[in-house]
Amino acid sequence: MSAEYEVVSPDAGAMIESMRAFGYDLATALADLIDNSISANAKNIWVEFMWDGAESAILIVDDGEGMDEAGLVAAMRMGSISPMVKRSENDLGRFGLGLKTASLSQARCLTVVSLANGAEVVTRCWDLNYIAEHGGGEWRLLKPPIPDVKNHAERLQSIGKGTIVALSKLDRVVRDGSPGDKKAEKRFRERIDEVRAHLGMVFHRYLKGPGALSMFINGTKVSGWDPFIEGKSEALAAERLSYEGEKIQVFPFVLPHHSRLTKEEHSAASGPKGWNAQQGFYVYRNRRLIVSGDWLSLGIQKEEHYKLARIQIDLPNSLDEAWHLDVKKARAYPPAAMRDDLKRIARATRDKAAKVYRHRGKVLQRKHADDFVFVWSAKTLRGRTYYKVNRDHPLVKSVRKSCEDGEKFSSLLSMIEQAVPSPLIVINNAEQPDTLGVPFGDDPKGLLQCMREVYGILIQEGETNTAAATKLAVMEPFNAHPDVLTAFLDEINRG
Repeated sequence: MSAEYEVVSPDAGAMIESMRAFGYDLATALADLIDNSISANAKNIWVEFMWDGAESAILIVDDGEGMDEAGLVAAMRMGSISPMVKRSENDLGRFGLGLKTASLSQARCLTVVSLANGAEVVTRCWDLNYIAEHGGGEWRLLKPPIPDVKNHAERLQSIGKGTIVALSKLDRVVRDGSPGDKKAEKRFRERIDEVRAHLGMVFHRYLKGPGALSMFINGTKVSGWDPFIEGKSEALAAERLSYEGEKIQVFPFVLPHHSRLTKEEHSAASGPKGWNAQQGFYVYRNRRLIVSGDWLSLGIQKEEHYKLARIQIDLPNSLDEAWHLDVKKARAYPPAAMRDDLKRIARATRDKAAKVYRHRGKVLQRKHADDFVFVWSAKTLRGRTYYKVNRDHPLVKSVRKSCEDGEKFSSLLSMIEQAVPSPLIVINNAEQPDTLGVPFGDDPKGLLQCMREVYGILIQEGETNTAAATKLAVMEPFNAHPDVLTAFLDEINRG
């Protein structure tokens, strides 16, 4: 042994068990496995959920290029390709871990069967139970004999080439249960819908257009989910940004108000997470969706009246490290040098999205302009002007009714009225007319909470939904925020 170093190999069993905690869920794990099929130029991919209680399995079958024995052994090696190695432009891989970490995050047994042109069917298997019981800490990659995977081998031979990834001993998907356990089977099959929605979103750009990929789950074709409702949304000016000599393309969209969509279109456009949660940036790497609806930690909050704003970002895989792409390919964060540009694009898109609601809110206000309900009213007494809180305001009336000490509440209002700093307001407005804040201008959560309270009071007082919405639309201070108000009322109507 060299005096300069020692070779300290990790214990295989302990290391693999630790790698199972990378944070995959079933949908992100299967998406990572499908990346390998796409990189292998597959034209068809079949995902199959096979229920058999504790012996249930999930298969990913493709008609890609397949692998010979040397290629399969390399693919099954942990860290098969360094993330620092430059990949081809269309490669969807990253760390050389995805096949193993994604599979073993859900299953204790990963078997891969592959057939390349001009080669024999080859198989290899990682079995965590075997490694724990017989591995002696070694990385023992099993060689299942062909009779053990006879059906898989025959299937690949009928296709001509391709790969089958078989996940079994699904301890993270099927805890326990016999084949006749109906509740366990129901939970297993419910996962299929989650996976279908996720794969349709992540790979939607591969699932349409000339030469589109065909993907099937248990025989049913997967449809792509288009976050941008192509042909109906307003496409804003595209931008091409540069970072470290690489080009990044940004395409902002403002989606149409729900009144311009059919019920089916509106439901489909909401996406797997719902309208409000799907606003933000959509980060693609080689057309594969990495981040779906997120403001990328730019200090921007998701708010109801901005939910029509969605922005597409196309990244090359050469910027993986700069964008902090994680192993699961489910998170990405922009480099510091790009944050200001992305904030600028986000704000412009959000402003445009808010105008959709602002316009609709102003139309509603104009229809009922005579019905404004003010919080304050001006009173003139002996030539002097005083400002009084409107005792007929719904919120004021409701609080007064619920207050145990009515006299104390009245005294509080009187004190507020008498202490209004009118001279200071006049002076500040004269000296700096543009510095007075808009009510709730920096407190959107407080504004929404106040809207909910007043709307609820109006409903309790017997107003219909329509009448309550109409009064809210023309009431101070909500009339100063037609975009937030209209988004709130739309949400109420859908509820």
